[in-house]
Amino acid sequence: MRRIIVSTFVSLDGVMQAPGGPEEDPTGDFKFGGWVFPHFDAAAGNAMGEIFSRPFDLLLGRHTYDLWSGYWPKVKGGPFADALNAATKYVVTHRPTGLEWGPVEAVGSDIAEGVRRVKSTEGPDLLVWGSTTITPVLFEKGLVDEVGLVVYPVLLGRGVRFFSDRANPRELAFVNTKSTPTGVLINTYRHVGAPRAAS
Repeated sequence: MRRIIVSTFVSLDGVMQAPGGPEEDPTGDFKFGGWVFPHFDAAAGNAMGEIFSRPFDLLLGRHTYDLWSGYWPKVKGGPFADALNAATKYVVTHRPTGLEWGPVEAVGSDIAEGVRRVKSTEGPDLLVWGSTTITPVLFEKGLVDEVGLVVYPVLLGRGVRFFSDRANPRELAFVNTKSTPTGVLINTYRHVGAPRAAS
């Protein structure tokens, strides 16, 4: 049985769109692409290196897969590129054609059924990075084991948010945190379930 780890870069107001560069994802006329790099220092790089140094496969929505497949195969060398290019990509998609960035396997359009099947197999952790379409379903179905949020000291005001209005209420248990000199927080949580409330 594999663990599913959901991780992403987020701003203080929860935006995760286009952290890498201006052309990464301008959907919705988003003009702040590349907001991560002014705060990405050696400490943040080391923390990210820890995440990607452990064996993992990727579980991605089709939009994230298509964005990444246009970039990472062209990057030759480096721990991030090598790890991402070597990982098996399990893609939730209605159209299983055009999956050329491999190794890759389409898990079908039924998110819960496809992910349960992959999760039940033997293999490394399944890392979900971004992929806002599948993340709410994974939480709703209780398939998430761990959440890693790399929080940047930036308010963006608009853009695709990691936890959208469609996300079901969830409770997470705090595991640990790390901070960098530039104010980046690397927070790890364990998924618990439905939230508790005062009686």
